[in-house]
Amino acid sequence: MLSSKSIAVIGTGTMGRSIVSGLLAAGKVRRGSLRAAARSKTTAARAFAESGVRCGTDAEAAASGADIVLLAVKPRDVTKVAELLRPSIAKGKRVLVISIAAGVSTATIEDALGGKVPVVRAMPNTPCLIGKGMTVLSKGSRATDRDVALAREIFTPLGRVLELEEKHMDTVTGLSASGPAFMYVIIEALADGGVMRGLPRNVATELVAQMTLGAAEMVLTTGRHPAALKDDVTTPAGCTIAGILALEDGRIRSVLARGVETAARVAGELGR
Repeated sequence: MLSSKSIAVIGTGTMGRSIVSGLLAAGKVRRGSLRAAARSKTTAARAFAESGVRCGTDAEAAASGADIVLLAVKPRDVTKVAELLRPSIAKGKRVLVISIAAGVSTATIEDALGGKVPVVRAMPNTPCLIGKGMTVLSKGSRATDRDVALAREIFTPLGRVLELEEKHMDTVTGLSASGPAFMYVIIEALADGGVMRGLPRNVATELVAQMTLGAAEMVLTTGRHPAALKDDVTTPAGCTIAGILALEDGRIRSVLARGVETAARVAGELGR
């Protein structure tokens, strides 16, 4: 469905550029079917240099005539940009608008766009940059299953894609969108433990990163509960259970869970 569509990406930050690169790498769209708009001429030039996709600073011009408009701007700018694009999007054909802004509801975007413009909300994360991302989609009141299918085609080249009710999106933001930062802290801390025991920093970091990747793949590939996989490693009177008890002394479970809870709460306040 996507191959015949023209797509405008408004905003060329990390996620905007990742989406463009993913679509081109997967052969989902022709380069000529993509265009983008950036905040400054410098950012526009950088985006063009990276992808070869036409990129300027006029969001209205980029969105005019597009079949799909992807809003990849900061949450505080979404309503303003949607209102700016309202005249060009309202002209003639049906246009699908996809927003990746945290904390901004589809209803808010629908109101800003006016008319009957369908909106799908997406929450990707930064590993989309290397095709290992996680994106969750939610459709607004005017969007159809076909609209969600189009959005899925856009994000599938960037990693896994799920569809959930919009009420879950702030939690998704706190978990899978903020989660990579939490994992980087954990990876760094575990590597610190290796360094303390005499490993070179680069070796400790590589060991931890590959271990994290393998453990995550075990969860996804086997479908087993993480607790069951943990028990496979935790032999009686062994070193692993000793290490786990040390982590539990530091309340690692509640600290991580509260981190997600706090990030999700703040995410819900971003669009206000």
